[in-house]
Amino acid sequence: MLEECLMPSVKQGGGNEMVWGCFRAGKVGGLYKDHDPKHTSKLCKNYLGKKQEAGILSVMEWPAQSPDLNPTELLWEQLDHMVRKKCPSSQTKLWNGLLEAWSESPDYLSKLTARMPKICNAVIAANGAFFDESKVFIYVDAIINHMCGAGGGAGTGSTCGSSYNAGSRDFPAVPYSNLDFNDGKCRSSSGDIENYGDAYQVRDCRLVSLLDLALEKEYVRTKIADYLNNLISIGVAGFRLDASKHMWPGDIKAITNKLNNLNTQWFASGSRPFIFQEVIDLGGEAISASEYYGNGRVTEFKYGAKLGNVIRKWNGEKMSYLRNWGEGWGFMPNNRALVFVDNHDNQRGHGAGGASILTFFDARLYKMGVGFMLAHPYGLARVMSSYRWTRNFVNGQDVNDWIGPPMNSDGSTKTVTINADST
Repeated sequence: MLEECLMPSVKQGGGNEMVWGCFRAGKVGGLYKDHDPKHTSKLCKNYLGKKQEAGILSVMEWPAQSPDLNPTELLWEQLDHMVRKKCPSSQTKLWNGLLEAWSESPDYLSKLTARMPKICNAVIAANGAFFDESKVFIYVDAIINHMCGAGGGAGTGSTCGSSYNAGSRDFPAVPYSNLDFNDGKCRSSSGDIENYGDAYQVRDCRLVSLLDLALEKEYVRTKIADYLNNLISIGVAGFRLDASKHMWPGDIKAITNKLNNLNTQWFASGSRPFIFQEVIDLGGEAISASEYYGNGRVTEFKYGAKLGNVIRKWNGEKMSYLRNWGEGWGFMPNNRALVFVDNHDNQRGHGAGGASILTFFDARLYKMGVGFMLAHPYGLARVMSSYRWTRNFVNGQDVNDWIGPPMNSDGSTKTVTINADST
């Protein structure tokens, strides 16, 4: 291992050493050495050393607390995630949650063991240095402008069962009250957005009846920033700000100014969270994407719509016309644009772009579009990661456009299948 790739640490006192048994799909495997200071014993270390000298086995060296090389770390992470979803409120419920999660883990163990050859080979090929699989940054899709729908009623059906009352605007777990919403500020008779030509309605009224937070209030801004900073503390690299078009640019700026630098456990000192804002601007409305350039990157929805026309050869468009692709086509400045072929909305006919949008259902054309986007220097490219659903068109409309990812009976998303070759 390269010394510059290792970070020494001592946890829970350290100093003791012991051996761990490894698992593999379906049964117990051999032994492996974990260099967490409290997880190796001199007796076993010497035993394994002698066996290696005799040519009976080979002991692979790896750094302590390495989740890629130690599948046990990934197993604990999975269990932690499963138990947290149950929101245990007592030690008994925590223990029962652990037992239940453990009983559901065999399939996950098979996936962990299936990926180990690839991981070990990658580490060996990199000579112990940092390798590409670890270059994964997490950007949270943050919905900070809304709570639930105005007609959402009351109860405890929220995340982790916290109580709420949409009618009285009472959200005690935050807490938000009726003082923290824009009900008295909206200029429409219904309280919802009625006219997209009115910038005040778009930003101060309810989007599809979602309760609209008063982001100009310092208290609300601070609560949102606290939420985002908590995510930064656990390692996220930045945020996609959903429905930014429905927030005043100055309010977004005030909130992002309250954000901490990224966690130095994973990022260089002084690194700032990456911000990109969802602003649908196809022209002809009161709000322009240019108003948001000062806050970070902005989604360029015209990119996918126009590229779809070219790839499909609609309206007389040709690939040869792409010589001045980018700002020459009326797009936003290169250093402000976040570009994509499709996203979670317009792949289903929602949002912006219309029928020209390329999706995975148009496999060959979609590959052409994504390949062009990744090869062309304009904007910062985002590749869509999606899932297939069964479409059912009635009068030209997919009535199944609401279907979410493959899910379990309780509504939770199914674990992604990882094949033996790690695909």
